[in-house]
Amino acid sequence: MPIQKIINKGRVPVKIYTDDIDPQALTQLAKMAQLPIIHSHVAAMPDVHVGIGATVGAVIATKNAIIPAAVGVDIGCGMNAVRLSLKAGQLPDSLRPVRQAIEAAVPVGFDMHSDKPGVPASTIRALDGGLDRIVGKHPGILKMQKHVERIWAQQLGTLGGGNHFIELCLDENQDVWVMLHSGSRGIGNIIGRYFIELARKDMGKHLANLPDRDLAYLQEGAEHFDDYVAAVHWAQDYAMTNRREMMRLILDALARQLPPFTLTREAINCHHNYVAVERHFGEELFITRKGAIRAGEGELGIIPGSMGAKSYIVRGKGEPQSFCSCSHGAGRRMSRGQAKKAFDPQDLIAQTTGVECRKDTGVLDEIPGAYKDIDAVMAHQSDLVEVVHTLKQVVCVKG
Repeated sequence: MPIQKIINKGRVPVKIYTDDIDPQALTQLAKMAQLPIIHSHVAAMPDVHVGIGATVGAVIATKNAIIPAAVGVDIGCGMNAVRLSLKAGQLPDSLRPVRQAIEAAVPVGFDMHSDKPGVPASTIRALDGGLDRIVGKHPGILKMQKHVERIWAQQLGTLGGGNHFIELCLDENQDVWVMLHSGSRGIGNIIGRYFIELARKDMGKHLANLPDRDLAYLQEGAEHFDDYVAAVHWAQDYAMTNRREMMRLILDALARQLPPFTLTREAINCHHNYVAVERHFGEELFITRKGAIRAGEGELGIIPGSMGAKSYIVRGKGEPQSFCSCSHGAGRRMSRGQAKKAFDPQDLIAQTTGVECRKDTGVLDEIPGAYKDIDAVMAHQSDLVEVVHTLKQVVCVKG
């Protein structure tokens, strides 16, 4: 579908690819559109919902400036998926040992590796050197978490919590896929929070003129702009490395549980909370995708549903009005607190029928009923992407 709603309450319009959007998200988008650094318009994807400061599902084009809170604190969060040479019929009847093997190989929640994982030493050195340069100019980053210089390496190849997940899925051809969702872990969170606060301080007395203090921005030429660009790109590289290492650990674990297999396709390893320099409408811009993926013409992407719904491998159509973007998932309909009040473990069991996963109160906030209907979300972005594969999970590991 084309753009469903246009709001003209700011300096630039907001173009929204859905008719299913809550009032709070509309208010946030309208505030963002008032900023003088926004170029052309703000685009809102079909999974749009309220966030902290900036709306989740927003694509924000800025000229000579970046909004750290729009990038967020899970910098570089994104997806990775690979297809295996296995068919559904080659999977064991009981998938619980498969889930347990993945959980044993990949630390989840607050857990981490006891030592540096099997990432090449050259990669560790490069990440270490990059972080040293950032911390050398901003020692306050280290003060936000004790011994962070050691923890970041131990968290490489770990899932984290919240909506992060690892899944074993089947596509429409009964081919087996491995799909995962994670980001830059604790160090990305620290870098994000540090520069969000720094942006507020840098704006000083001008902060009062912002429609929301979480929309404080760093401008090119300002004292800390280049440092933030370096830090955010470091965190995005870290997130990409984290997903690669996790996938390696998962495939090693599966090799001990499943018949011999090879990889027949890596769909993509992409961010959906990040900033990049791109050219749109004749200008070099900073494009911040807060809960959105790049969907340039011919580019492959991953749009996951909830832990009981379908997911999609898609190919971008390069739609200019969306800044060549599409949704990053189904999008939440309820907050985590609302979900815990609205549902109980019996609801979770019913909504995850046929999926080998945790079905306890610890993951109740991730129940499928807390999310928008992924099919409706996909219908609203037919102008943005075409479906290449439809996946349905049979195993789900949650943080």
